[in-house]
Amino acid sequence: MSRVSVTGSKRVIDDVIEAAYAHHSLHVTDYDDRYEGFDPGTSLDGAETVNERLVTVRSLESILDVDEDDAEVARSLDDDELEAELDRVRDRVNELNDRRDELQGAIRDRQEEIDRMEPFAELGIDLDYLRGYDSVEVVVGEAKPAAVEAALGDAETVDAFDVFVGGDVLAIVARPTDGDAEGVVQDALVGVDIALLDVPDADASPEEYVAELEAEQADLRDELDGVEAELDSVKEEAAGFLLRAEEKLTIEAEKKEAPLSFATTENAFVAEGWVPTESYPDFEAAVVDAVGDHVEVEELERASFTPDGDHHAEPVDDEGGGSGEGSAADAERETETAVATDGGHAAHGTDDPPVVQDNGGAAGPFELLVQAFGRPKYSEFDPTLLVFLTFPAMFGFMIGDVGYGVLYAAIGFFMYSKFDGAFRELGSVAMWAGGFTILFGIYYGIDLFGYHAYQLLGIHWPVEGKGLSPADLDWGLSFLVVSVVFGIVHLNVGHVLSFVGTAQQHDLKHAVYEAGSWLLILNGAWIWIFSRVFPNSKPDFLFEAVSILTFGAVSFSGFPVVVGIAGAVGALLGLVLLGIGEPPELAEFLSPVVNVISYARLMAVLLAKGGMALAVNLLAFGAYIDDGGDGSFHFIFNAGTFTKVQETADYELVFRGITTAFDPASIGYVGVVALVGGIVVALVGHLVVLLLGVTSAGIQAVRLEYVEFFGNFYEGGGRAYLPFGRERKHTSED
Repeated sequence: MSRVSVTGSKRVIDDVIEAAYAHHSLHVTDYDDRYEGFDPGTSLDGAETVNERLVTVRSLESILDVDEDDAEVARSLDDDELEAELDRVRDRVNELNDRRDELQGAIRDRQEEIDRMEPFAELGIDLDYLRGYDSVEVVVGEAKPAAVEAALGDAETVDAFDVFVGGDVLAIVARPTDGDAEGVVQDALVGVDIALLDVPDADASPEEYVAELEAEQADLRDELDGVEAELDSVKEEAAGFLLRAEEKLTIEAEKKEAPLSFATTENAFVAEGWVPTESYPDFEAAVVDAVGDHVEVEELERASFTPDGDHHAEPVDDEGGGSGEGSAADAERETETAVATDGGHAAHGTDDPPVVQDNGGAAGPFELLVQAFGRPKYSEFDPTLLVFLTFPAMFGFMIGDVGYGVLYAAIGFFMYSKFDGAFRELGSVAMWAGGFTILFGIYYGIDLFGYHAYQLLGIHWPVEGKGLSPADLDWGLSFLVVSVVFGIVHLNVGHVLSFVGTAQQHDLKHAVYEAGSWLLILNGAWIWIFSRVFPNSKPDFLFEAVSILTFGAVSFSGFPVVVGIAGAVGALLGLVLLGIGEPPELAEFLSPVVNVISYARLMAVLLAKGGMALAVNLLAFGAYIDDGGDGSFHFIFNAGTFTKVQETADYELVFRGITTAFDPASIGYVGVVALVGGIVVALVGHLVVLLLGVTSAGIQAVRLEYVEFFGNFYEGGGRAYLPFGRERKHTSED
């Protein structure tokens, strides 16, 4: 990327903006008031009118529910056509929208009146009988009749009363002891839980009044449907125009507001930003062709992008002063004075170049996960490819089930095919995660929603499970070793990237102190752990896992004692180097061991999700262990198998599931209920496991990427490359 400066007279600012916008390569840097004599620019004339029209267009699009699918063939749109057509469409849409709002309000009013009248219709008493009395009080409400009658019977202020009940509504007619008293009934009901209802002012019976309101409401809905149809007709007619108008006005607004990012004086302006280095000659030529020698375009520096992502800013020697040399003096003497503020230009804004993440193909969607942490700076290695290589594998390792994997991939495909933007990218990530879940599910014994399908197929499978049954406990411990070894490799990659980056940004000495020390501590400590030094104090599964995982083809009894001692010496050397280069970090000297152990969460989630699926299957189907066989779990499914388990001495019942009451030989009511109940429990349970798999495996995999891995070499915080200008989709150049 190259940082460039465009300096010129305000008389040509419009033409410069047009040229820069058309070239679509300049990432404009905002001016931040740091230089004396310069002020932020102001919008060009007409910006307020353009923005008002743009707001109107977007409001009309919202009212008509216009989207990109309503686009027509791109064509030009001149100002006169835009103004005339916009006024016509606005008047028509506003008229119809106002009428729609009125009708919707009237329908709501009728519904509220119906809701208010329904209790009286339920009561079954004409409204005329519930008001207009002098000697008695009438109160209508919702309450328990017994409580009301008890309260009125105990009230000394009530001489006589009667209660009429209809459903949950009751009407109280009472004669006060004192004929001149008011509110006697309500005072008597103070301690009663009653919801009082106002008697509507209507002449008809409640039933007739409700029917009349419903008829009016139906007429209003018919009229509303007509208005909606007219709006749909207007949408069909005007959608293409509105999309063209929005694009045209958006472009005009961006151009007219561009000077807000410039540094300006009374007669001059300075615009600064970044362009791709290979685009600079074309950019310079485009601006100079537009305004000639009234502007000076200067390449201030070039930021190189080395393999580690290091940003090297190199000043550009331009003895000729750039294009249009002397233009500032020719155009405005003040411009020449102003641009001398900082060695020939008024530099402003951050010096960090913007970033373009270019991870095409399969790795591209994983930029979303990286950006959630922070977009890489120009000076950083973009870890997207590494996340692509590790995140789906970790997720698949933790879930490891063909059934769940197919569902994850299907959900991902749905998101990928139906949505755009972030949801589409998430869909792609989900498909990759689902694919690896299927692969690991096959490896774990063709796991299908927690059931080892190889048992159903009656075939031998070398991997006996995930470590959940007595037959496969050794496999669970082996997967713990796999998790730890993966963590060692993952962290080594992070420290190596840190070493390379530090060496290129500073020097080899800094790299050895800051990153090499951690590499020595990490590898030295774990070589010692996996060595035969003090073998009796170390668990056997550390040395048995390789043989189990390779089905006996490769064995590993631990590194020799000499290698283990060398590892310990290397770790101590790493501590010394760390103490020399970064003494405060000695407090974290155990982090290489602790961070690797953190990867044990991969095995933990694997067992947790597998255990949840097993628990669901146990509840639904039940299971037994064949003590005379391989010692693994076998599901029961029906009463016939359950009876066989009870009668076989070598079979040990683990749990009797719901479906064990189902006997296919004699299907009865209880058996059918048990079968249906077991299926429902299985479906709901596995749906819960499926959802929790996303939150647990997904979050844990992301955490390992962000905390353990990124923490060694990556900070984030870069800016996206957003070039001034846009690609037209709905309009063509005039």
